[in-house]
Amino acid sequence: MISQLSWKIGGQQGEGVESTDKIFSTALNRLGYYLYGYRHFSSRIKGGHTNNKIRISTKPIRAISDDLDILVAFDQETIDLNAFELRDNGVIVADAKFNPVVPEGIKARLFPVPITAIAEELGTSLFKNMAASGASWALLGLPLEVFNKAVEEEFGRKGAAVVEKNIEAVRKAAEFILEANGGPLLEFQLEPADGKQKLFMIGNDAIGLGSLAGGCRFMPAYPITPASEIMEYLTKTLPKFGGAVIQTEDEIAAVTMAIGGNYGGVRTMTASAGPGLSLMMEAIGLAGMTETPIVIVDTQRGGPSTGLPTKQEQSDLYAMIYGTHGEIPKIVLSPSSIEECFYDAVEAFNLAEKYQCPVILLTDLQLSLGKQSCEMLDYNRIQIDRGRLEQGELPENEPNKLFKRYEFAEDGISPRVIPGQKHGIHHVTGVEHDQEGRPSESTDNRKKMMDKRMEKLKHVKVTNPILIDAPHEEPELLIIGMGSTGGTIDEARARLEAKGIKTNHATVRLMHPFPAAELEPFMDKAKTVVVIENNATGQLASLIKLNVGHADKIKSLLKYNGNPFLPAEITTFCQELNLVWQH
Repeated sequence: MISQLSWKIGGQQGEGVESTDKIFSTALNRLGYYLYGYRHFSSRIKGGHTNNKIRISTKPIRAISDDLDILVAFDQETIDLNAFELRDNGVIVADAKFNPVVPEGIKARLFPVPITAIAEELGTSLFKNMAASGASWALLGLPLEVFNKAVEEEFGRKGAAVVEKNIEAVRKAAEFILEANGGPLLEFQLEPADGKQKLFMIGNDAIGLGSLAGGCRFMPAYPITPASEIMEYLTKTLPKFGGAVIQTEDEIAAVTMAIGGNYGGVRTMTASAGPGLSLMMEAIGLAGMTETPIVIVDTQRGGPSTGLPTKQEQSDLYAMIYGTHGEIPKIVLSPSSIEECFYDAVEAFNLAEKYQCPVILLTDLQLSLGKQSCEMLDYNRIQIDRGRLEQGELPENEPNKLFKRYEFAEDGISPRVIPGQKHGIHHVTGVEHDQEGRPSESTDNRKKMMDKRMEKLKHVKVTNPILIDAPHEEPELLIIGMGSTGGTIDEARARLEAKGIKTNHATVRLMHPFPAAELEPFMDKAKTVVVIENNATGQLASLIKLNVGHADKIKSLLKYNGNPFLPAEITTFCQELNLVWQH
């Protein structure tokens, strides 16, 4: 029996690939397996090749597998594009309708199954996705009743007749392939899972849930890949808690409405991707100048311009830190797992109100849309911190004086009030202002106000600004990454350790203000530092050089073809460096 296995299904977009993957992985989750998914899809509604890959394991995993065990194909293009991933003696389950052919040089076993024919016998070709997944499920020797339960949950709203026909498609395809093979594939039998209940979600859902738990009650947003699922999740859930989601006409309206919501005292967020964040930059500067809390999620994708809307990239780092004109305090936080997406969403709202500044939650497409197993969330960890929001009775102002909303403070954080609060009246403007908010061009006031605002960055404290796995006091190698690369680096690090290369791993979670003091000791001890990132210019590496130094130690491994890193790519790169050290 084996402890892990990788499965992929592919076909034309709009052909049911996603729903097939959803039911297949849901059933595996019910059995207690750990899962990690990668979704490759085109930037169009229908047509174009799409595939979903699921890695199944009896132990926690946070990376895509290097190879593939089973490929389920609805068309020849799926085989041609993906068969190279199959390990020797891997399996292709394909619809017999298109007369599938295994490409030359690929050592895989082909199982043609009358997927479309089975579906059409039941009344419509729409049932072929269940036939395809049922066939591969049977090869794994997994219990069909668990799979059928997932089918019931997915299609129950469409009525008993639809459920029964989908289950019948599963049964017929399973019987066909078991007869053709003489039973399940013995070498692909998975060890039993632990059976423990686990969550199985995408990062966007975790951010939506974390925002809700963190007190968010309003979200204005404009749909954009790969951020839309946050909006979709909160559209369904916020009204149940007295909140609301508004689809705005564009991203400029979304961010300015979010500023207004926060100014009114309601925890408000918005979410977008690179092109949308570009439109928001002027308003983010307004939030910084008016010291209005705001939480903004940037789900990075391939750029520039429209770029690769449905592909992986981590190229917004500079833009999120330096994008606004002028200088404002802001916090840029980058989660690296599903759990962190949830807890960081809560923390983002606390940070925004505590420091009265924009907080950007920086994810990437793989973390945002890759469905993964995660442990049950601990709601007892959630605490709400509204900072210096004055909620009691305010003292009466002196005659002809307003409330000092922007009062000079040693830590840069002034008292904040909700509009309409008695004795809290003050002026709000995007131009430079005095302590009461009145416009001011005084040079002395300007310097004091700038110093006050920027002082906040010196006091920012977040949970785990870096995550460090450092078993070696004097490592040969320190690998640094961010976002979704964390799990892939973990796996590569384990392989390097097995080859005798002493390796530590750091994931940077706080991008701005940069946690130089926390990272520096680990860089000091390493012989070489490798920075892993999905962009062309080494943005994270440049930030490290700027804030920590050690430019002579740093080597960059960059990938910007739209795909996430594989563990083997990192392992190979670091092994080659090791050969250089040895010579």
